[in-house]
Amino acid sequence: MPSAAVARELHETRPSLAVELCGLTLSSPIVLLSGCVGFGEEYTRVEGFSNRDAGAVCLKGTTLEPRLGNPPHRVFETPCGMLNSIGLQNPGSLEVIDRILPALDFGETRFFANIAGATVGEYEELARRFDDSPVDAIEINISCPNVEEGGLIFGNDPIMSARVVEACRRATGKPLFTKLSPNQTDVSENARLCIEAGTDGLAVVNTFVGMAIDVDTGRPVIGAVRAGLSGPAIKPLALHLVYQVHQVAARHGVPIIGQGGIASPEDAIEFLLAGASAVGIGTALFYDPLVCRRVNDGLGEWLVRRGVGGVAETSRSVRVAAAVGGGG
Repeated sequence: MPSAAVARELHETRPSLAVELCGLTLSSPIVLLSGCVGFGEEYTRVEGFSNRDAGAVCLKGTTLEPRLGNPPHRVFETPCGMLNSIGLQNPGSLEVIDRILPALDFGETRFFANIAGATVGEYEELARRFDDSPVDAIEINISCPNVEEGGLIFGNDPIMSARVVEACRRATGKPLFTKLSPNQTDVSENARLCIEAGTDGLAVVNTFVGMAIDVDTGRPVIGAVRAGLSGPAIKPLALHLVYQVHQVAARHGVPIIGQGGIASPEDAIEFLLAGASAVGIGTALFYDPLVCRRVNDGLGEWLVRRGVGGVAETSRSVRVAAAVGGGG
């Protein structure tokens, strides 16, 4: 056993996992992703799990009014991934703000709201409601159909995405993170317009559209037919999109939460080297609820091996990585 003095020295020289994100200090670069941890209490019944292992928790997607969500089946396991089509089931913004948020322990970690609307006006009103709440930041889920434009997904059109961000920016002074969709022609252009519209950060990326068919019935497995594909299967695709968006975001000093299939310390490190300032973990929690602790430990060990004092200093490696290859 080391002496108290040696133990204290080891603690003081241990690399820092803390990161600064849009004026917020996160104790770890890990952000638990929306939809994977409910409203912050889903995993508290798992022995050994703690929200303190994450720098932030992004709460379940919230709409103005309560929603029952999509018909079953809603979830289907695929090779190295998962399809989900929950349909934003949630109790509505007032229930979340008045009853759920007061029960959260904001001393454990940061909490981000995740908002979703059917019109630009709904997004603006949601941002206004959460502005008058204790959440630390607001994530904008723009992968929702715009009922005023024939159901076109906001996030698949850069101009529509920017309109949503602009409306939310008018309604709140809290940090805004825009969650970009990968199901579009030019994610870099979308990122640029969202930055110009006032987003403080970007979450890259949301799920990819996919489906599965039951070969015996000939019918889609998912009740809503299409679903979002997440998990390790999408990691190489998501990693490239983070790298691509970083070319735009870095010029404006806008941080990225990189996400998509992260399930190990090595996965998280790759995203940091590709340009992310923080990393989102979601699907991996379903089969490894203690993955955050493992990622934190592995990240700390990697920093020690490289002689780097903290996660924030990986920006030096990011600049090197960004200078290699074609970038697009």
